[in-house]
Amino acid sequence: MNAKGKIINDPVYGFIRFPEPEIMALIDHPWFQRLRYIRQMGSAHLVYPGAMHTRFAHSLGACYLMGKALDELKAKGIDITTEESLAARAAILLHDVGHGPFSHALEHTLVEGISHEYLSELIMNKLNEEFNGALSEAIEVFGQSYQKPFLHQLVSSQLDVDRMDYLNRDSFYTGVSEGVIGYDRILQMLTVKDGQLMVEEKGVHSVEKFIVARRLMYWQVYLHKTVLGSEMLLINILKRARILAQDGVTLPCSAALKHFLYNQISAEDFKQDKSHLELFCMLDDVDILSAIKSWCTHHDKVLSKLCNMMQYRKLYKVVISTDNLDELKGQKTKVASEQLGISDEEMKYFVFGGITSKDTYNTNNDIIRIAMKNEDVKDLSAIDNPVVNEALAMPVHKNYICYIQP
Repeated sequence: MNAKGKIINDPVYGFIRFPEPEIMALIDHPWFQRLRYIRQMGSAHLVYPGAMHTRFAHSLGACYLMGKALDELKAKGIDITTEESLAARAAILLHDVGHGPFSHALEHTLVEGISHEYLSELIMNKLNEEFNGALSEAIEVFGQSYQKPFLHQLVSSQLDVDRMDYLNRDSFYTGVSEGVIGYDRILQMLTVKDGQLMVEEKGVHSVEKFIVARRLMYWQVYLHKTVLGSEMLLINILKRARILAQDGVTLPCSAALKHFLYNQISAEDFKQDKSHLELFCMLDDVDILSAIKSWCTHHDKVLSKLCNMMQYRKLYKVVISTDNLDELKGQKTKVASEQLGISDEEMKYFVFGGITSKDTYNTNNDIIRIAMKNEDVKDLSAIDNPVVNEALAMPVHKNYICYIQP
């Protein structure tokens, strides 16, 4: 690792510095550069035209915020070595390297039952071999086995730098101001007690705003009905393609995409055969987009119909409600069946329903700890007059149906 450091002009934070040659060597690696071609927000650009930013930019931003957080903690006397700072920065830089095309939209679709976190760890282990063990400490931080829990909590928790960056960045690129958070104030209020990451009491309101902003962004942006519909369309295209592939139907596409369409590959397969991981790291949004364009004229009428809908933004109509939507689904199915003349099996691609849910703050999982002035430690939801109370922490479940308008 002998790459030089760099200063990068980031539209969200301005000039951000990457002085460590080890970090630059990771940034320059082809598997990380691949993130330039994976959109951070999947297909959200079909609703918010500015949302074209990438996992690459997000990962750089999160790495920058990690450096800021570590500097604040060190200024408060928290013992963090140079090696630990490097490990934490490398861990957050690579936290999303296992994402496939269109980020979360196609997770568990191209490679069933395998999360991007699992693939990120596999990739980090492979890079560790390539860099002669230089990532061993970063892998421990990422995998929650390092002796200082707060380092992992900065990478992955309910108040991590990953969330701080994507809320700010996604808000910036979508133009949705509700997602703007005072990340600099939160970073300045961070502290550590008994190895656990905490926020000083005077930073409570900034953290509450962070939680509320996340809730608003989910229901206004990430789970916007048209964003949801476009992601379901992408999923259905790949599902249909995989069924055709398993039946031996020819599907023109890249070699990497073909590998995952025509083969059922398990998590264990990824461990046993390194070629699966190498091919996965050749996949990005371009593979999917070029395949969709090609499949618009495929002889399978279901696949071609779905691809034309995506290519020309003729998306599903979507209804989201807390009410039961079974009756409406039945009505839409009947109309579509009469006009399209397709089988019941094929109809599931054009009229279907489900449940979407999100919790704003999970009080049962890795709580946000507040270091009170009297030396007590409280859960964020347990402070006096909390904004993030039990009601706000409750998961919200909503029913949805997607259908086409013949």
